[in-house]
Amino acid sequence: MSGTFVGMPAFPKAAHEAVHNATLRGNLRHATHTIRSKRAKAVAEMSDWAALREAGKQIKDHTLRHLDDCLVRLEESVTAAGGIVHWAADADEANRIVVELVKMTGETEVVKVKSMATQEIGLNEALEAEGIHAYETDLAELIVQLGKDRPSHILVPAIHRNRGEIRDIFAREMGEWGRPAPEGLTDTPAELAEAARLHLREKFLRAKVGVSGANFMVAETGTLVVVESEGNGRMCLTLPETLISVVGIEKIVPTWQDLEVFLQTLPRSSTAERMNPYTSTWTGTTDEDGPQTFHLVLLDNGRTDTLADEVGRQALRCIRCSACLNVCPVYERAGGHAYGSVYPGPIGAILSPQLRGTGSEIDASLPYASTLCGACYEVCPVAIDIPEVLVHLRERVAEGGQATRNGNKVVLKPAKGHAAERAAMRAARWAFSHPGALRTGQRLASRTRRFHPRTLPGPGRAWSETRDLPAVPAEPFRDWWQRTQGGKEAEAK
Repeated sequence: MSGTFVGMPAFPKAAHEAVHNATLRGNLRHATHTIRSKRAKAVAEMSDWAALREAGKQIKDHTLRHLDDCLVRLEESVTAAGGIVHWAADADEANRIVVELVKMTGETEVVKVKSMATQEIGLNEALEAEGIHAYETDLAELIVQLGKDRPSHILVPAIHRNRGEIRDIFAREMGEWGRPAPEGLTDTPAELAEAARLHLREKFLRAKVGVSGANFMVAETGTLVVVESEGNGRMCLTLPETLISVVGIEKIVPTWQDLEVFLQTLPRSSTAERMNPYTSTWTGTTDEDGPQTFHLVLLDNGRTDTLADEVGRQALRCIRCSACLNVCPVYERAGGHAYGSVYPGPIGAILSPQLRGTGSEIDASLPYASTLCGACYEVCPVAIDIPEVLVHLRERVAEGGQATRNGNKVVLKPAKGHAAERAAMRAARWAFSHPGALRTGQRLASRTRRFHPRTLPGPGRAWSETRDLPAVPAEPFRDWWQRTQGGKEAEAK
């Protein structure tokens, strides 16, 4: 399993294979429809939802504009509270820091809270390479880990698995990782949850090192916040002697008052709950209460470059609620693995190409993994205009796929583009510059429309395999206008 899904094919190829998996599509359809229906009801209860959404957007935008000052303030607050702050420019540096910190404790096991950032950098693999076993404790993450699988959803990583598949994974793999599954395990949710609880309990009680991410960091006090629904996070955050948190630099908010907005919008947008079941906060260290050593690893890994893009930076507002995945018709049919990233769905289609660049085949294809229907924007609790960023990134790919820094701005690297596209654009420019030729061409197209093919020939065939070409009207617009309006206007004059 790779945190960055290196070597995966481009989205069209991966999606083409996924849509033919009837079991996968059934699992996704049932899960996403259920979640989004519940979310819609939970959001409808809030008369001020639009105001909360706008407040979240404004807070995030303000924070991103002053990110340097907020991060310095956060470091000062965490240090004053007894924590130790580390700065990681990329995944390799973050992994190296965490591995060294674990080795300093002399331990060879860590328990983990569900964390997108640690998946992004491939931390589990880096720890395993050094002989350190990382145990996922979130139920869905446990299923993925035991099944030697990859996450396919931000909120529900094992959304592509049904109960029967989960039972088989537990029965087959739990014994290799610790306490085996009970004999005669069925696929009822209660029995599966109990098997996971018993399996994980021994790890919670034995582990001396915990690894987490964070949903939010409060610069004002140096407080980190984790929201979760199972209680495993709280066990990992309180029982170990050493806690290491790897957090993206964009997860910061300036004050506790700012946090209040997101603690209302995140539960309703993600799990359709009015209030999150477990909201854990910690500030540095305290004698005889919780971990005695706390390390915070602040992760950049492409975020600074993303911040420099005036259009693309809005992706950094994301609070990882996954609402956009649950309404996306493309995700529902293709599943999360097709995106080749730990960030699947619409948000992944704009975040991954910015964090990793658009130089690879998979990242260059992600901005096109959308119908631009806009459903993702409508449900986003921080109003990220995902369709706008998708179009912006498509332009980047068309211009050559690479971006360079010029001061505080991202500049697209010039490129020649596709030869056929260049020829088509030159022809269109000439036609629109010669009205007579354009009129003649329109009339000719109308009179020969019965002979027009329904699909494009040559390179255009792939585009038109699933689409009919627009029908040519029987009469050009100019002729229609002259016939229906031209005479009346002449008489009026």
